[in-house]
Amino acid sequence: MKAVLKHSTIGRIAPSPTGRMHIGNAYAALAAWLGARSVGGQVRLRIEDIDTPRVVADADRWIMDDLAWLGLDWDGPVVYQSQRIDLYMQAFHSLQSQCLVEGNANTVTPTTGDNATEQALVYPCFCSRADIRAASAPNEGDGFVIYPGTCRSIPTQLAKHRIEMGERHSWRIAVPVAGEQDAICQVEDRVYGSQSYDLSQQVGDVVLLRSDGIVSYQLAVTVDDIDMGICQVVRGRDLLRSTATQQWIRTRLGVSEPVEWAHLPLVDGADGRRLSKRYGSLDIGSLRERKVKPEQVLGLCAWLLGLQDRPEEASLHQLRESFSWAQIRSHLQDKILEDSLVDALD
Repeated sequence: MKAVLKHSTIGRIAPSPTGRMHIGNAYAALAAWLGARSVGGQVRLRIEDIDTPRVVADADRWIMDDLAWLGLDWDGPVVYQSQRIDLYMQAFHSLQSQCLVEGNANTVTPTTGDNATEQALVYPCFCSRADIRAASAPNEGDGFVIYPGTCRSIPTQLAKHRIEMGERHSWRIAVPVAGEQDAICQVEDRVYGSQSYDLSQQVGDVVLLRSDGIVSYQLAVTVDDIDMGICQVVRGRDLLRSTATQQWIRTRLGVSEPVEWAHLPLVDGADGRRLSKRYGSLDIGSLRERKVKPEQVLGLCAWLLGLQDRPEEASLHQLRESFSWAQIRSHLQDKILEDSLVDALD
């Protein structure tokens, strides 16, 4: 797969249309917009509607309207993941045709299924979520469950027979085992600095194609970023570990162009839980109904990012002119959005 040639920074805002934008979404979107615009780059808008059961009707229109209200513009046409299934499946089949050679994970050859030293790069997994939870332990206290590799060693012919019998399955991408070449993934992050992940011990074999036939987040966003020429990715730190998976997929798709990664501290509600669309009073639509000005929301988000000392009104122009990643790096602690701060917007 070939990456799009680019001549400047291209960032992206990539919301999921599962409801109205909230303060946390605006916070991340502002950082992504500033990261690209502050260096004269482009911003693309991608609607991540691949998980169709979770999509809310008209949410894409609400999101675009809220972004426009905030002044966070974008370049080019809006990209919808739901319209790119063929592209994802093309990448999936490219990965599925490869194998890893035991003793040299960097060697990728067409898979035959006949060589005992070969590990299919993509293999079927027949495990249920309950099976995986029972066989795994959350990693590093963050609740991330690493797949234990239960189905990785199933003989090719047996796996094929189980599929032909109609057994429900997903498809996973294999990562190098500890000690193999490419087993360690190095990530340089603009906010959290140098990160190192042991793919087998800290990431595991992730799903590319779900058992319900839906393309996974990991595959879809990786293919999207390659195809759209995205070279700067800004998002929450809860996705920092996913960077290792996405870099592994990029490598297997033959893409070597670097990506500038920047992960942000998370924003929690007053009760300590992650902000989500169930916090109705914090969604942008509710704030607009209360006649809150966009400059007030931008100022609050800029303060949460560490870009200004107080949650006071700010314009995009002044934020763009003064933006630096160093300011965000100096405020790495996750943020708590107290109700009083939202109430003060009135």
